[in-house]
Amino acid sequence: MTTKYRKERHSVSDIKIHLVGVTKYRRPVFTAESLNGIEKSFQEVAKKMNFQILEFNGESDHIHALIELPPKLSVSQIVNALKGVSSRRYGQAGHPKPYGKDALWSPSYFAVSVGGAPIEVLKQYIKGQLKPS
Repeated sequence: MTTKYRKERHSVSDIKIHLVGVTKYRRPVFTAESLNGIEKSFQEVAKKMNFQILEFNGESDHIHALIELPPKLSVSQIVNALKGVSSRRYGQAGHPKPYGKDALWSPSYFAVSVGGAPIEVLKQYIKGQLKPS
C-alpha cells in the first residue's frame, strides 16, 4: 500500500485521527436519517477547513470518524467546528436534542492518532541515526 502524503507549501504530512463524539448525557437520539445529516455536516466543514473525513459511522448515541488533517489545524479546532455546525444543522432539521437542551454533543471527545509505524519501530529508527563526529 502506498501512503498518500498531504503536500503543502512548507510541509509534507500524513496525520490521521480516529474521533469519537458522544451525545449530551449519552442519550440515544440519532437515527439513520439524522446520522446521514451529521455526516453531511462533517463533510461540509471538512471541505471548508481543508481536511478530509475518510470514514464515518455511528450508533444512536455516538459517532466515529476517521479524519486526515493538515499540520496547521489542531484537533480541538476541528472538533469544535464539527460539533458546532452539526449541532446547528441537526436542530434546524427538526431532530430532537437530549432533554430538549440546546447542546447535541457532550463537551468531551476521544481522539487518537492512527496509522504509521509502531512507536518501538520509530524509537529504534531514531536511536539508529548516525550523529556527526
